[in-house]
Amino acid sequence: MTTYLDFFDLTQEPFSNAPVSRFYYNSAQHSQALTRLMHAVSYMKGLSILVGDIGAGKTTLARRMLDSLPESEYEAALLVIIHSGITANWLLRRIALQLGVENPAQEKLALLSQLYQRLLQIYESGKKAVVLIDEAQMLETRELMEEFRGLLNLEVPERKLISFVFFGLPEIEKNLKLDPPLAQRVAMRYKLEPFTAESTEAYIKHRLRLAGCPRMPFSPEALLAVHEHSSGSPRVINTLCDNALFEAFLARAETVSGELVHRIGKNLGLQGINSAAPGAAEGASPPATRLPRASNNKLDLAEIDRYLEGLGKL
Repeated sequence: MTTYLDFFDLTQEPFSNAPVSRFYYNSAQHSQALTRLMHAVSYMKGLSILVGDIGAGKTTLARRMLDSLPESEYEAALLVIIHSGITANWLLRRIALQLGVENPAQEKLALLSQLYQRLLQIYESGKKAVVLIDEAQMLETRELMEEFRGLLNLEVPERKLISFVFFGLPEIEKNLKLDPPLAQRVAMRYKLEPFTAESTEAYIKHRLRLAGCPRMPFSPEALLAVHEHSSGSPRVINTLCDNALFEAFLARAETVSGELVHRIGKNLGLQGINSAAPGAAEGASPPATRLPRASNNKLDLAEIDRYLEGLGKL
């Protein structure tokens, strides 16, 4: 059966929204963001923040950063926050597990002692402990903010024992205000802005090239239409382009026209540059409302643990 991949001589899907590292687009601002974040953790500056709107590429950048931290120099982990109802104790236990603490204690003081001893081990081995927190806007309580402040207070004379990088929506800033002393500890902030029309075109060409496309199937008018309807959001660009290639294949059209993109944008409810991109949380993480809940409607933290394990120990 012929597919649109065959029709356009593609070796794989160029516009999947799955976080495929091979398709990472190192735009100027993504490069600048990664350089700044790497600098912050290299010098163990404590807390750094990267914010961006829905679909801006925060999760992709978080995973890129994790891959960029050499195992010989860092004990690094990526923790995805998939529910706003997590407790401080659950958070501490997940961080401890991610950093290699075996059998984390249930009692908080014992758990903090285990975590401190593990951080000392990492320090004495010549490595740096770094935890990347994706979907950090879901850390919505003062209690959680206070725990991060407490962890950042764990130091040796030379430097801090742990660094955190928050990736999330701009609401992170509101959460930080719940604990002003923590807000004062932010060493670096960076915001991912939507793509310009030029960046949108370069992004589309980049992904098509990596997918083996031998020619440019989008007309200049189509490229402009993609930018208009996507508002420069990489995720929505992917959705539009994937639909456009499929519809062009069905029509046996070798070139995607601007008219076709406009029609797809309208069908998807994308109204233009100033519209909010639809969708769930950043990356492959499902919205919190889809998470299993206990029968009494209280958050089942054990279920979240199992869910995170099912994500493949990110």
